[in-house]
Parts: sequence; C-alpha cells; structure tokens
Amino acid sequence: MSLFRKIFGPKSDDSHERIKSDERSKYMPEISLPIDERFTINFKGNGGKFLYCENHQEVLENYMNILEENDWKDKMVVCFDDRLIEKFSDFNLKTTKRSSEADYFFTTCEYLVANDGSLLISSNQIAEKKLRDLPINFVIYATTSQFVESISEGLRGIKDKNRNKIPTNITTIKHFKTSDDGDFLSYGSSTKNLYLLLLEDL
Repeated sequence: MSLFRKIFGPKSDDSHERIKSDERSKYMPEISLPIDERFTINFKGNGGKFLYCENHQEVLENYMNILEENDWKDKMVVCFDDRLIEKFSDFNLKTTKRSSEADYFFTTCEYLVANDGSLLISSNQIAEKKLRDLPINFVIYATTSQFVESISEGLRGIKDKNRNKIPTNITTIKHFKTSDDGDFLSYGSSTKNLYLLLLEDL
C-alpha cells in the first residue's frame, strides 16, 4: 500500500480513476534485474544448459551427470587447461589436443556477459583454435565472480588481469544463435551445444 493511501485513505471506487499497481508508464525506467538473473535468462534464451552449483562437490556431481547423460565417461575430451584437468582429476579424463578425436571440449572462460548471455573466451582457453575447429559439444566451468555487464567490460577485465601479456584470439560464444548483428567478436563463430557449470564463489 502506498504511503499516500495510508495518509489520505483509498480513492473512490470509480474504476476509471484507479491505477493498477502493476501498470507502469512507458516513460518510467525499466526495472533492472540483478546481473546473475539477466545472464541466466539470456543464456537460456540462447539455448544453453545451465547448472548452478553451491560448492565444488556439486560441480563434480553435475559434471558426472553431464558425462552420463551424453555417454562421454570413457570418451576423449579436448582440454588445454592443465589446472582444470587437475581440478577434475577424479574423472581420469582422457585428454587430447586434437578436436577430431574428441566428443567434447572442456574449458573455463574469461567472463560471463549478462546483457546477451554470451561467454567471453580467449587464447587462455582455446589456444589459437577457431570455434568452428573445436567439437560441437562444450562444457564450461565458471564462477559467479566472472559476471560482467557487457563485452566491453569483459575486455577491460582481460586487459587489467593480463597487463604483461594480453591474450589473443578473444571471442564470444553465443551458441545456438549465429551472429547476424555485425558483432566483430562473434564473427565466424559456430553454433555449440553448451553446458555451463557455474560455481558460487561470492
């Protein structure tokens, strides 16, 4: 109930004079959702599969579920990140650097971009490979501290984190949607079947 109504009492019952509480003028600023909610909505809208994990044990359980669901338990995986292989050492991953031999690609990302639900990656994750040269199936491990509002904010973050040597091959993954908006970061990208394992770390 509004403050004015508490002080002055309800208006007359004339329905033409009432203003519904859920109606908003088109001139009012839009209600902004939290960054994590916006990312989740946009990511799912792009066709991504989102798995929220409160702790590392849940990450491992969800990763196991992905492997079982797709029959990838004993299959080859492309992974360029030795720290990630160590973090998931319980699975005895059969890794390869050759995409043609693998069923899926396992990696981290630089940032999770809220305003379009994309993932910002660089040579830190994909070396000098192009997205189209990697397997169609992606499993991405990320944390909630990696949310950014926009691609430009993510690019600034990459520059700030890597002042000595800025990574190359920076691009976005917007899987299930080919880019038709002229975004140079998505030029040449291909559709991916993508799972996101998101760990709460804030």
